Amino acid sequence: MMWDIQKVSKTKITNPILIEGLPGMGNVGKIAVDFLIDSLNAEKIFEITSHSMPHCVFVNEDNLVELPEIEIYHKKIKDKSFLFLSGDIQPINEQSCYEFCHAILDNFQKDKGKEIVTLGGIGLASVPEDPKVYCTGNDKKFIKKFIKSKTINENIHGVVGPIVGVSGLLTGLAGKRKIPAISLLAETFSHPNYLGIKGAKEILRAIDEEYKLKLNLSELDEEIEMVDQAVKKVKTNKKQERKGLNISKVKKVMNTRKINTIETDTDYIG
Repeated sequence: MMWDIQKVSKTKITNPILIEGLPGMGNVGKIAVDFLIDSLNAEKIFEITSHSMPHCVFVNEDNLVELPEIEIYHKKIKDKSFLFLSGDIQPINEQSCYEFCHAILDNFQKDKGKEIVTLGGIGLASVPEDPKVYCTGNDKKFIKKFIKSKTINENIHGVVGPIVGVSGLLTGLAGKRKIPAISLLAETFSHPNYLGIKGAKEILRAIDEEYKLKLNLSELDEEIEMVDQAVKKVKTNKKQERKGLNISKVKKVMNTRKINTIETDTDYIG
């Protein structure tokens, strides 16, 4: 079995806009898309399964196991129909990533999909105080729609190397099908346990400006403060047995956002 996309709702979809955010650098994309799903009260419409998913389960708050999930949610806002692609994992290798992206695009084209926005992070050696958001894509006209925002920088050449994972590949493969797609990438700290909530907030600001979603981004401020305090604690406590960000406050935010970590051989820029 490759990737099976099962529709779990009878809701009709026409000419949707797809916004993707799977786990990656700083979990920036996942945090942003999960915030959109929660804030807009989006409805789950597709469940995606495959034997190409990591061979693992997660332990939930009830001490029971859960299989990794990838799901697509839907929300109709005025005259626009949005699809939000989120999940616990990325495909585990190059072949499964290609297969996954082609399956998503096949399904998207069946519903006469309009445009795609992928989200991710750019890993830095230190924590950015004011994360910048960069953009690239497969269509100059589509990019111009977003760079009207003062929060987005289109001069990304030389800032990042290859955009690895679904965020990059979905954008590239969409271009082969003449589907306009853009990648929004926010600066974040490259530590595996760091949560790039600040970067996610800046990406959400740009999305909100373009699509007029009326998001209340101040809801993220408490979580940002918790992560900032955790970073300060690490910096001031050099005698800590395990240097890093794996401490209680960060764990609390991770649990709130239902973020898990899986060790793989791939470092996702996206």
